[in-house]
Amino acid sequence: MSAQEKNAWILGMVAVLGYAVYLGLLLGSGLGALTERPYAPIMLWTIGGGIVAGIVINILVGIISGMFRRDAARVDQRDRQIARFGDRVGQSFVILGAVSALLLAMLEADSFWIANVIYLGFMLSAVLASITKIVGYRRGLPEW
Repeated sequence: MSAQEKNAWILGMVAVLGYAVYLGLLLGSGLGALTERPYAPIMLWTIGGGIVAGIVINILVGIISGMFRRDAARVDQRDRQIARFGDRVGQSFVILGAVSALLLAMLEADSFWIANVIYLGFMLSAVLASITKIVGYRRGLPEW
């Protein structure tokens, strides 16, 4: 398994686990109305924690992989094509989240919903990009 494929697995898992932690903390933070709960600190800490966790896990996996394979970090044309394709597919949810947030803002929805739809869009984007990259490594890219 190439380093880039491992990175895709890590990104997907960290995105899902980070969002699950966010939802768990948010839903477990009180019995009041959902929009009145302090979501911003929870969101910021889980996003920051996810970024740090992803970096640390990638470094550790890179160190461990480097002990056993000298060419693990080598990037070739196929890796670049898979990364580009996965990122483009994943960006669809960033756009969908932004358009949804824009519509919620136009409807004057609570900032809680706007922030959460953006966060959901980012998480789904990371997961979809990761899945696309993993499938690209396992089955190849589609021929257009």
